[in-house]
Amino acid sequence: MNLTIFRPNYRNLVMGVETKVPLINGEQVIAINFDNAASTPPFTSVLEEVVNFCPWYSSIHRGTGYKSQLSSNFYDYSRQIVAHFVNTNLKEKSIIYVKNTTEAINKLSFRLLDESKENVVLSTEMEHHSNDLPWRNKYKIDYVSVDTWGKLDMDDLEAKLKKYNGTVKLVTVTGASNVTGFTNPIHQIATLAHKYGAKILVDGAQLVPHAPIDIKPANSPEHIDFLAFSAHKMYAPFGTGVLIGPRETFIKGIPDYMGGGTIKVVTRHFISWADPPEKDEAGTPNVIGVLALVEAIKVLTRIGMANIERYEQNLTEYALRKLKKIADLEIYGNSKDSKDRVGIISFNLKGLDHQTLATILSQETGIAVRNGCFCAQPYVQKLLKVSEQEIKKHLENPSFPHPGMVRVSFGLYNTYSEVDKLVQILNKIAENKKFYLRKYKDYELSGSWKFNKNQAMPSFK
Repeated sequence: MNLTIFRPNYRNLVMGVETKVPLINGEQVIAINFDNAASTPPFTSVLEEVVNFCPWYSSIHRGTGYKSQLSSNFYDYSRQIVAHFVNTNLKEKSIIYVKNTTEAINKLSFRLLDESKENVVLSTEMEHHSNDLPWRNKYKIDYVSVDTWGKLDMDDLEAKLKKYNGTVKLVTVTGASNVTGFTNPIHQIATLAHKYGAKILVDGAQLVPHAPIDIKPANSPEHIDFLAFSAHKMYAPFGTGVLIGPRETFIKGIPDYMGGGTIKVVTRHFISWADPPEKDEAGTPNVIGVLALVEAIKVLTRIGMANIERYEQNLTEYALRKLKKIADLEIYGNSKDSKDRVGIISFNLKGLDHQTLATILSQETGIAVRNGCFCAQPYVQKLLKVSEQEIKKHLENPSFPHPGMVRVSFGLYNTYSEVDKLVQILNKIAENKKFYLRKYKDYELSGSWKFNKNQAMPSFK
């Protein structure tokens, strides 16, 4: 297959891409970050915007001072920026600021709760724990299956919607898997969900930073009812996330967090709640975090989400083509091409534990990856064909090897030359397993860098 190399240079937009880190031999190299699915570094302009705004920052709403009015006006206007980014409007939707996607999904799980009748939530076998666990103790939950590659089974989705005969309240699905990178056909899923009287929530944590997303108008069968995503995965790591949903959902019921800013009137005998979104934003909001999110959205919009998607897919295809040639390397999910996926590749190298391999990559070459089950244990267990009995063995004996994988995940600033360095070291490890096993046999594999007790901590200047 001929691959046309698309080489835009976005590295100058991102903070810290030339930072050097120490290796186990004492040398220093420029770090390579292939752990973007966990969190991305900040855009340089995000940091600059935060610094420039700080002299004008003040607590928002109800303050009469100039700075408070300025901060309040920005905070309220920011929702229009977010709405435009995902193609929705504030007449149809409430945009609620939270800490991250996890909090957004937890909040929605409480807001949808209706104890007057039994409701079913359909999740899937490929979900992050954050889009599984919050539903378990509140609803009857069932899981749409995935195939042997880990791809969602659309026939099983429709079969389960038919099976529950109109009692499914919500279909909740990841936009893109944080394990295999598979993207789900969210508009096709929305059409099916609406056909059977259900709404859809898209966990957009891994999709929104890497591809265009369109909520679509409420009168469209492809409409996305609820969307959640995190700023820290889109180059604005200042503690803000977003929950978007129909205004009527948040008008009724009581908020899961109560306190300042959530009410219109309170007496000793009754409460009149504020209108959404204020009703669901208790306490002092994270204005700085929202500022960072808005600036990140502006940068992503200038680049163009379609351009970002194209570049990261090219990078993924380039990596897959080279990784497949490495002896004893097993890639999970789609190992053929970059179709219907974001830039995430998970793999194992036969004969080496995933944690050992991740540690070697870091300490020998300064390449940062993620290893383990990526907060998606049931999905990883299925892909690895791990039995319940093996899991029980680990619970009984913590020293028993825990199943997992190594994951590389690309950001818009990663390069083909960085992929070449990854492939080079993986080939070297594959050809010299015994050497690396001996070298790292007694090393403390805690998943975190161990500083020598006599070595000073970095100054971070």
